[in-house]
Amino acid sequence: TPCMIQLRVSGSPPSSFATRLLASRDVCSGDVAAPTAATSAVVLLAMLAARLPKRVPRLPPPVRRIHSSPCRRSDALFVHRDTTYNNPKIPFEFTSENMKRAQEIISHYPPQYKKAAVIPLLDLGQRQNKGWTSISVMNYVAKLLEMPPMRVYEVATFYTMFNREPIGENFVQICTTTPCMLRGAYDIVDTVCNHFGGIKPGDTTKDGKFTVIEVECQGACSNAPMMAVNDDFYEDLTAETTKKVLEAFAKGQKPKPGPQSGRHTSENSAGLTALASKPYGPGEFCTPEFQ
Repeated sequence: TPCMIQLRVSGSPPSSFATRLLASRDVCSGDVAAPTAATSAVVLLAMLAARLPKRVPRLPPPVRRIHSSPCRRSDALFVHRDTTYNNPKIPFEFTSENMKRAQEIISHYPPQYKKAAVIPLLDLGQRQNKGWTSISVMNYVAKLLEMPPMRVYEVATFYTMFNREPIGENFVQICTTTPCMLRGAYDIVDTVCNHFGGIKPGDTTKDGKFTVIEVECQGACSNAPMMAVNDDFYEDLTAETTKKVLEAFAKGQKPKPGPQSGRHTSENSAGLTALASKPYGPGEFCTPEFQ
Protein backbone atom coordinates (compact mmCIF):
# COMPACT_ATOMS: atom_id res chain seq x y z
CA THR A 1 0.00 0.00 0.00
CA PRO A 2 1.25 3.52 -0.62
CA CYS A 3 2.94 5.18 2.30
CA MET A 4 1.13 8.05 3.99
CA ILE A 5 4.22 9.64 5.62
CA GLN A 6 5.70 12.90 4.42
CA LEU A 7 8.93 14.14 5.99
CA ARG A 8 9.84 17.80 6.06
CA VAL A 9 13.05 18.04 8.05
CA SER A 10 16.30 19.90 7.97
CA GLY A 11 19.51 19.75 9.93
CA SER A 12 22.64 17.68 10.10
CA PRO A 13 23.23 14.88 7.59
CA PRO A 14 21.77 11.53 8.62
CA SER A 15 23.65 8.34 9.08
CA SER A 16 24.16 6.10 6.08
CA PHE A 17 21.60 3.59 7.47
CA ALA A 18 18.99 6.28 7.90
CA THR A 19 19.68 7.56 4.41
CA ARG A 20 19.11 4.11 2.94
CA LEU A 21 16.01 3.71 5.11
CA LEU A 22 14.52 6.97 3.93
CA ALA A 23 15.38 6.16 0.34
CA SER A 24 13.83 2.70 0.50
CA ARG A 25 10.48 1.88 -1.08
CA ASP A 26 8.87 1.71 2.37
CA VAL A 27 9.04 5.51 2.69
CA CYS A 28 7.14 7.60 0.22
CA SER A 29 8.83 10.15 -1.88
CA GLY A 30 8.07 13.47 -0.30
CA ASP A 31 9.69 16.71 0.59
CA VAL A 32 12.66 15.22 2.42
CA ALA A 33 15.61 17.47 3.17
CA ALA A 34 18.61 16.51 5.25
CA PRO A 35 16.91 14.32 7.93
CA THR A 36 18.45 14.46 11.36
CA ALA A 37 19.52 11.52 13.52
CA ALA A 38 16.40 12.01 15.68
CA THR A 39 14.17 11.77 12.64
CA SER A 40 15.97 8.65 11.53
CA ALA A 41 15.37 7.08 14.94
CA VAL A 42 11.65 7.88 14.76
CA VAL A 43 11.34 6.27 11.36
CA LEU A 44 13.31 3.24 12.54
CA LEU A 45 11.01 2.77 15.55
CA ALA A 46 7.97 3.04 13.30
CA MET A 47 9.40 0.37 11.01
CA LEU A 48 10.13 -1.96 13.93
CA ALA A 49 6.70 -1.41 15.46
CA ALA A 50 5.06 -2.35 12.19
CA ARG A 51 6.83 -5.71 12.25
CA LEU A 52 5.84 -6.60 15.84
CA PRO A 53 3.03 -9.14 16.28
CA LYS A 54 -0.36 -7.49 16.63
CA ARG A 55 -1.28 -9.67 19.60
CA VAL A 56 0.87 -11.42 22.16
CA PRO A 57 -0.04 -15.13 22.23
CA ARG A 58 -1.75 -16.24 25.44
CA LEU A 59 -0.45 -19.34 27.14
CA PRO A 60 -2.93 -21.70 28.80
CA PRO A 61 -2.91 -21.43 32.60
CA PRO A 62 -1.30 -24.28 34.53
CA VAL A 63 -3.75 -26.91 35.67
CA ARG A 64 -3.79 -27.76 39.36
CA ARG A 65 -6.42 -28.88 41.80
CA ILE A 66 -7.57 -26.14 44.11
CA HIS A 67 -10.52 -25.71 46.43
CA SER A 68 -13.33 -23.46 45.29
CA SER A 69 -16.53 -22.55 47.06
CA PRO A 70 -19.61 -24.34 45.76
CA CYS A 71 -22.01 -21.97 44.01
CA ARG A 72 -25.05 -24.24 44.15
CA ARG A 73 -28.31 -22.50 45.02
CA SER A 74 -26.52 -19.18 45.55
CA ASP A 75 -29.60 -17.33 44.32
CA ALA A 76 -31.53 -18.65 47.32
CA LEU A 77 -29.43 -16.42 49.58
CA PHE A 78 -30.73 -13.06 48.37
CA VAL A 79 -33.83 -13.65 46.23
CA HIS A 80 -37.35 -14.05 47.60
CA ARG A 81 -40.33 -15.09 45.54
CA ASP A 82 -43.71 -15.71 47.12
CA THR A 83 -44.71 -19.35 47.11
CA THR A 84 -47.50 -21.35 48.68
CA TYR A 85 -45.19 -22.26 51.58
CA ASN A 86 -43.27 -18.98 51.90
CA ASN A 87 -45.19 -15.71 51.69
CA PRO A 88 -46.02 -12.86 54.09
CA LYS A 89 -49.61 -14.05 54.56
CA ILE A 90 -48.48 -17.16 56.46
CA PRO A 91 -48.69 -16.29 60.19
CA PHE A 92 -45.74 -16.73 62.53
CA GLU A 93 -45.09 -15.80 66.13
CA PHE A 94 -42.95 -17.11 68.94
CA THR A 95 -44.39 -19.67 71.30
CA SER A 96 -44.77 -18.53 74.90
CA GLU A 97 -41.56 -20.33 75.83
CA ASN A 98 -39.59 -18.82 72.95
CA MET A 99 -41.02 -15.38 73.69
CA LYS A 100 -39.51 -15.61 77.18
CA ARG A 101 -36.19 -16.54 75.61
CA ALA A 102 -36.47 -13.66 73.15
CA GLN A 103 -37.17 -11.14 75.93
CA GLU A 104 -34.21 -12.48 77.90
CA ILE A 105 -31.96 -12.05 74.84
CA ILE A 106 -33.24 -8.51 74.21
CA SER A 107 -32.57 -7.59 77.86
CA HIS A 108 -28.83 -7.99 77.22
CA TYR A 109 -28.83 -4.83 75.09
CA PRO A 110 -29.69 -1.19 75.89
CA PRO A 111 -33.23 -0.30 74.79
CA GLN A 112 -32.01 1.97 72.00
CA TYR A 113 -29.81 -0.85 70.65
CA LYS A 114 -32.14 -3.81 70.94
CA LYS A 115 -31.91 -4.31 67.18
CA ALA A 116 -28.51 -5.86 67.91
CA ALA A 117 -30.46 -8.97 68.93
CA VAL A 118 -31.54 -9.60 65.34
CA ILE A 119 -29.19 -12.55 64.73
CA PRO A 120 -30.06 -14.60 67.85
CA LEU A 121 -33.77 -13.90 67.32
CA LEU A 122 -33.60 -15.02 63.70
CA ASP A 123 -31.86 -18.18 64.88
CA LEU A 124 -34.58 -18.73 67.48
CA GLY A 125 -37.25 -18.25 64.84
CA GLN A 126 -35.50 -20.63 62.45
CA ARG A 127 -35.34 -23.35 65.10
CA GLN A 128 -39.05 -22.96 65.81
CA ASN A 129 -39.83 -22.96 62.07
CA LYS A 130 -38.36 -26.45 61.48
CA GLY A 131 -34.89 -25.29 60.54
CA TRP A 132 -35.50 -22.55 57.98
CA THR A 133 -36.13 -18.80 57.98
CA SER A 134 -39.26 -17.81 56.08
CA ILE A 135 -40.29 -14.29 55.13
CA SER A 136 -42.86 -14.42 57.94
CA VAL A 137 -40.11 -15.15 60.48
CA MET A 138 -38.13 -12.14 59.24
CA ASN A 139 -41.14 -9.83 59.34
CA TYR A 140 -42.02 -10.98 62.86
CA VAL A 141 -38.48 -10.36 64.14
CA ALA A 142 -38.50 -6.91 62.51
CA LYS A 143 -41.76 -6.03 64.25
CA LEU A 144 -40.54 -7.36 67.60
CA LEU A 145 -37.33 -5.32 67.43
CA GLU A 146 -39.05 -2.24 65.95
CA MET A 147 -36.72 -2.07 62.98
CA PRO A 148 -37.37 -1.80 59.22
CA PRO A 149 -37.99 -5.22 57.66
CA MET A 150 -35.33 -4.47 55.03
CA ARG A 151 -32.67 -4.39 57.75
CA VAL A 152 -33.70 -7.88 58.83
CA TYR A 153 -33.71 -9.09 55.22
CA GLU A 154 -30.15 -7.78 54.84
CA VAL A 155 -29.00 -9.88 57.78
CA ALA A 156 -30.89 -13.02 56.81
CA THR A 157 -29.62 -12.91 53.23
CA PHE A 158 -26.01 -12.21 54.23
CA TYR A 159 -25.38 -15.15 56.57
CA THR A 160 -25.54 -18.61 55.02
CA MET A 161 -26.49 -20.12 58.38
CA PHE A 162 -30.03 -18.88 57.79
CA ASN A 163 -31.72 -21.38 55.52
CA ARG A 164 -34.04 -19.64 53.09
CA GLU A 165 -35.70 -22.84 51.93
CA PRO A 166 -37.20 -25.75 53.90
CA ILE A 167 -34.76 -28.47 54.94
CA GLY A 168 -35.05 -32.04 56.16
CA GLU A 169 -35.35 -33.17 59.75
CA ASN A 170 -31.58 -33.69 59.86
CA PHE A 171 -29.30 -31.07 58.32
CA VAL A 172 -26.04 -32.65 57.08
CA GLN A 173 -23.27 -30.13 56.39
CA ILE A 174 -20.05 -31.58 54.97
CA CYS A 175 -16.94 -29.43 55.15
CA THR A 176 -14.96 -29.38 51.88
CA THR A 177 -12.47 -26.63 52.68
CA THR A 178 -8.78 -27.34 52.01
CA PRO A 179 -7.80 -29.32 55.18
CA CYS A 180 -10.84 -31.57 54.90
CA MET A 181 -10.44 -31.83 51.12
CA LEU A 182 -6.87 -33.08 51.56
CA ARG A 183 -8.13 -35.67 54.05
CA GLY A 184 -10.80 -37.06 51.72
CA ALA A 185 -13.82 -34.79 52.18
CA TYR A 186 -15.07 -35.42 48.66
CA ASP A 187 -15.08 -39.15 49.37
CA ILE A 188 -17.36 -38.37 52.32
CA VAL A 189 -19.59 -36.28 50.04
CA ASP A 190 -19.86 -39.19 47.59
CA THR A 191 -20.54 -41.63 50.43
CA VAL A 192 -23.37 -39.51 51.85
CA CYS A 193 -24.98 -38.79 48.48
CA ASN A 194 -24.80 -42.42 47.37
CA HIS A 195 -26.15 -43.57 50.74
CA PHE A 196 -29.26 -41.50 50.08
CA GLY A 197 -29.86 -42.87 46.61
CA GLY A 198 -27.65 -40.65 44.49
CA ILE A 199 -28.84 -37.21 45.55
CA LYS A 200 -26.61 -34.18 45.03
CA PRO A 201 -25.40 -31.57 47.54
CA GLY A 202 -28.24 -29.15 48.11
CA ASP A 203 -30.94 -31.82 47.80
CA THR A 204 -33.34 -33.25 50.37
CA THR A 205 -34.19 -36.94 50.53
CA LYS A 206 -37.64 -37.98 49.33
CA ASP A 207 -38.74 -38.91 52.85
CA GLY A 208 -37.78 -35.43 54.08
CA LYS A 209 -35.43 -36.73 56.77
CA PHE A 210 -32.10 -35.42 55.44
CA THR A 211 -30.78 -32.38 53.61
CA VAL A 212 -27.15 -32.51 52.46
CA ILE A 213 -24.98 -29.51 51.58
CA GLU A 214 -21.31 -28.59 51.31
CA VAL A 215 -20.04 -25.90 53.67
CA GLU A 216 -16.88 -23.97 54.35
CA CYS A 217 -14.52 -24.47 57.31
CA GLN A 218 -16.24 -25.51 60.55
CA GLY A 219 -13.14 -25.11 62.71
CA ALA A 220 -12.38 -28.80 63.27
CA CYS A 221 -9.44 -29.00 60.87
CA SER A 222 -7.30 -31.18 63.15
CA ASN A 223 -9.98 -33.88 63.01
CA ALA A 224 -10.62 -33.76 59.27
CA PRO A 225 -12.65 -34.91 57.47
CA MET A 226 -15.78 -33.93 59.33
CA MET A 227 -19.44 -33.13 58.94
CA ALA A 228 -22.03 -31.42 61.11
CA VAL A 229 -25.42 -33.01 61.63
CA ASN A 230 -27.79 -30.47 63.13
CA ASP A 231 -25.80 -28.91 66.00
CA ASP A 232 -23.15 -31.62 66.49
CA PHE A 233 -19.79 -32.35 64.85
CA TYR A 234 -18.77 -35.82 63.67
CA GLU A 235 -15.06 -36.00 62.96
CA ASP A 236 -12.27 -38.35 61.79
CA LEU A 237 -14.76 -39.80 59.34
CA THR A 238 -14.37 -42.75 57.02
CA ALA A 239 -16.93 -44.14 54.60
CA GLU A 240 -17.94 -46.79 57.16
CA THR A 241 -18.28 -44.48 60.16
CA THR A 242 -20.17 -41.94 58.05
CA LYS A 243 -22.77 -44.54 57.13
CA LYS A 244 -23.13 -45.59 60.77
CA VAL A 245 -23.81 -42.01 61.84
CA LEU A 246 -26.43 -41.52 59.13
CA GLU A 247 -28.12 -44.85 59.88
CA ALA A 248 -28.41 -43.90 63.55
CA PHE A 249 -30.12 -40.60 62.71
CA ALA A 250 -32.44 -42.40 60.29
CA LYS A 251 -33.59 -44.56 63.22
CA GLY A 252 -34.27 -41.50 65.37
CA GLN A 253 -31.13 -42.03 67.45
CA LYS A 254 -28.38 -39.53 68.20
CA PRO A 255 -24.88 -41.02 67.95
CA LYS A 256 -22.13 -39.69 70.15
CA PRO A 257 -20.61 -36.56 68.61
CA GLY A 258 -16.90 -35.94 68.21
CA PRO A 259 -14.16 -38.09 66.67
CA GLN A 260 -15.41 -41.39 65.29
CA SER A 261 -11.92 -42.90 65.39
CA GLY A 262 -11.93 -43.56 69.13
CA ARG A 263 -9.56 -40.82 70.19
CA HIS A 264 -10.48 -38.09 72.68
CA THR A 265 -11.07 -34.68 71.08
CA SER A 266 -7.95 -33.94 69.00
CA GLU A 267 -5.43 -35.85 71.11
CA ASN A 268 -2.91 -38.15 69.47
CA SER A 269 -4.56 -41.54 68.96
CA ALA A 270 -1.25 -43.24 69.86
CA GLY A 271 -1.20 -41.62 73.29
CA LEU A 272 0.77 -38.75 74.71
CA THR A 273 4.13 -38.11 73.07
CA ALA A 274 4.79 -34.82 74.86
CA LEU A 275 4.13 -33.64 78.41
CA ALA A 276 3.90 -37.30 79.41
CA SER A 277 5.29 -36.71 82.91
CA LYS A 278 4.03 -34.51 85.70
CA PRO A 279 5.06 -30.91 85.01
CA TYR A 280 7.38 -29.38 87.55
CA GLY A 281 6.11 -26.61 89.76
CA PRO A 282 7.41 -23.10 90.20
CA GLY A 283 10.76 -22.89 91.96
CA GLU A 284 11.71 -26.59 91.80
CA PHE A 285 14.90 -25.92 89.84
CA CYS A 286 15.79 -22.67 91.56
CA THR A 287 18.44 -22.20 94.20
CA PRO A 288 17.19 -22.65 97.80
CA GLU A 289 16.76 -18.97 98.50
CA PHE A 290 14.26 -18.70 95.63
CA GLN A 291 12.26 -21.85 96.40
